[in-house]
Amino acid sequence: MFGLVRDQTIAHLFGASAQSDAFLIAWTVPEMASTLLIEDAMALVLVPAFAHALAARDPGAVRELASATFPRLFAVLTCVAALLMAGAPQVVRLLAPGFGDPALAAECTRLTALTVLTFGVTGYFSAALRAHGSFLRPAAVYTAYNIGIIATTLALHHLWGVRAAAAGVAVGGVLMILVQLPAFSRHVGLRPLVRPRRRTGRAPLIGTAVLAPVVLFAVGRQSQVLVERFLAAPLPPGAISHLNYAQKVAQMPMVLSLMVCTVTFPVVARAMAEGDRERARRRVEEDLATAGALVLLGTAFVVGHAPSIIEVLFQRGAFDAGDTATTAAVMRVYAAGLLGHCLVGALGRPFFSAGRPVWFPAAAMAAGLGVTIAAGAAAVGSHGVQGIAAANAAGISTTALLLLNGLGSRVVAIEVRAIGLRIARLVLAAAAAAAAALLAAPATGPAPVSLAVGAVLVPLVFLGAARALGAPEAVHLLALVRRRLRHDP
Repeated sequence: MFGLVRDQTIAHLFGASAQSDAFLIAWTVPEMASTLLIEDAMALVLVPAFAHALAARDPGAVRELASATFPRLFAVLTCVAALLMAGAPQVVRLLAPGFGDPALAAECTRLTALTVLTFGVTGYFSAALRAHGSFLRPAAVYTAYNIGIIATTLALHHLWGVRAAAAGVAVGGVLMILVQLPAFSRHVGLRPLVRPRRRTGRAPLIGTAVLAPVVLFAVGRQSQVLVERFLAAPLPPGAISHLNYAQKVAQMPMVLSLMVCTVTFPVVARAMAEGDRERARRRVEEDLATAGALVLLGTAFVVGHAPSIIEVLFQRGAFDAGDTATTAAVMRVYAAGLLGHCLVGALGRPFFSAGRPVWFPAAAMAAGLGVTIAAGAAAVGSHGVQGIAAANAAGISTTALLLLNGLGSRVVAIEVRAIGLRIARLVLAAAAAAAAALLAAPATGPAPVSLAVGAVLVPLVFLGAARALGAPEAVHLLALVRRRLRHDP
């Protein structure tokens, strides 16, 4: 929610313009850093590593792991951040060739490059805390981050223009570390961070063989955004901004649905570490169905009410009605890939839960990225930003299908056919709910009223259709609602 306020603030002050495009090019660095260092790569490597250390029942194993890995990680990230700051103009030319104001984008990139270091420390702390079953502080990091961006942008935009937003990114990264520092100190301690481990052989090391496939998978996933901005850079000013706002809002249901997998990933990793593959299988299957139900419910709402959502969230200040129409149209196209994004996020975790090298996810992501590049290059000339969004949906859906079919034979023996049928029922229910919203939205008046009606109509139609189709997720959810309404324990 604070991320939405951040985007609203930037849209209000700078609209969809060359300035906002310059910031979003620089924003590519923290986006990539977030994927690699907080969410996908860092979590997929370190949560299993800390889970294995905890499963050893050795009080010193966690501290030895920290002292063996953190000092090296800190040194590497410091060097990478310095290189990015020094090479900011080259980075901009690589990310957005043909962009109209590369100097402004380079200045913003120098500021956002600091997140390589701050996000790395944040991700390390988050992985350790999640493995210990502590989720409040890791969940709070993005609140602190966005508060830093919003406050700095509002305070300095008159003096620095859009550079103030880039400075806010740097400030927010520091706040992310400070939010987690007390909890990390309590669970792990600070001494291992500054005293490298003596080689006793007890702590599991995180080697290149384990790290490389995870990094390639995460880079491939985030490269979807790089491809979009590369293709959109030569388009008229505001194209990158329209894509960004549409993507950020459309992916809210996906982010919410993956909260389930974020919390249960340490459970799967712990089960794999203890050799209980049956418990891991049940957990993964339930996670896929639950996350799919949540993201499809959100998809139906996004498709049915896209113009009203964008109008309520962004149409003020420099962001006008034309920007709303373009962004809403792009967002509806993005929605076609939300289930794919959700499944890729959910399926990637069990692949890496065993703490051993697994290359299949990286290969599947490379195949999906190839689809995105080919489809985007073919469609951008005739369909502009909507063609780019459609290519994104096609590419990520390809990866999701490959991962779903590959998981059962390689890591956890899930019943792919049964999971596919459960998700197919939910897709039909979402289609019914989206159709109902599209029919009702024009007749419900102003945008806030339309959204209020949709917030009731879409879940009712979705749950009703899912129950009629025999989807167990809807039956369980309706039973829970009835119990709550009766105040049953």
